[in-house]
Amino acid sequence: MKSSRCARAVANLGIASALTIFLAACSSFSLSPSAPVAPEPGVEPEVPSTIRPDELVGKWGLASYQNPTDRARTEKMAVAQCKQPYTIGAGTSGGVVMHLADQAPPQELRLKGSSSGKNYIGPAGPPGGEQDREVLSFDGRVLVTRFVDKDAATRYGNMVYVRCGPRA
Repeated sequence: MKSSRCARAVANLGIASALTIFLAACSSFSLSPSAPVAPEPGVEPEVPSTIRPDELVGKWGLASYQNPTDRARTEKMAVAQCKQPYTIGAGTSGGVVMHLADQAPPQELRLKGSSSGKNYIGPAGPPGGEQDREVLSFDGRVLVTRFVDKDAATRYGNMVYVRCGPRA
């Protein structure tokens, strides 16, 4: 009698284990149609910049400010820098040649538009990337940008480029 109780207990334990495994397997399958899985959000469609690269090519006086009330004074300081201008070159692939934050050699950057209407200058990739700079304003003579990266934006501030002489 003792062995039959033991055998029955082992059988019950085996059945309970089998049911647990079966129920676990059933929970991952569904016989009824489920709601379709939402597709992953796609990359924002490429939007052309409202600024053409040829509008930026040339020599620029460069200065920066942190406080918006200093902008007019900073523009005058940028004009004074035309004695040693910052040159924005034409890239070989349709971009502009400029420096990225904290990088000594200049490289070709793209002008990128966004669905929100903002313009960015940066390496290939979606607009507003960490290495991009946002164009805050551009009137053909004065370009104001700010790096998207918070650390770079704090260190460099709002960069003011004032065209030196006539457009290239």
